Amino acid sequence: MSEIMKVVVFSTGSEEYALPIDSVLSIEKPAAVTPIPHFPNHVEGMVKIRDQLIPLVSLEKVLYPARPADFQTENKWIILKTDKLSVGIIVKDAKEILEIDAGLIKQLGLLAYHKTSFFIGVANLGSRLITIIDPDKLINSLEGIRELREYMELADRQN
Repeated sequence: MSEIMKVVVFSTGSEEYALPIDSVLSIEKPAAVTPIPHFPNHVEGMVKIRDQLIPLVSLEKVLYPARPADFQTENKWIILKTDKLSVGIIVKDAKEILEIDAGLIKQLGLLAYHKTSFFIGVANLGSRLITIIDPDKLINSLEGIRELREYMELADRQN
């Protein structure tokens, strides 16, 4: 019997992606964002969710840096629990929770390319292709993440 992977499916740009459900803390509607000066373009700022400061990253800017980001109030925030810190990612829409048979997830050459090393594989679901993302590898691959961790640790010590 094949292993089943439970994922949260979302869209960014015109493509579908997924994250393992055990890494998702919550899905939120956009609220006030406090910008952080001098951080990379993909870091939108900090948000306060349930009395916790969370850095917010535009996944569209990470995946498609050449395209202008489409930041709208209809977007959703997926709050992730990673090995080092909790991070929010801005996505176009959080669509559904799926159980995907591991046999349907194909490893592609994309994994060898350093800028897409956070892709676990692509689930081929007939008419849908869903790229599955490893949240720890995604967050750790981002420019400025070390500085964000230091900022968050300093903020925690001050509270």
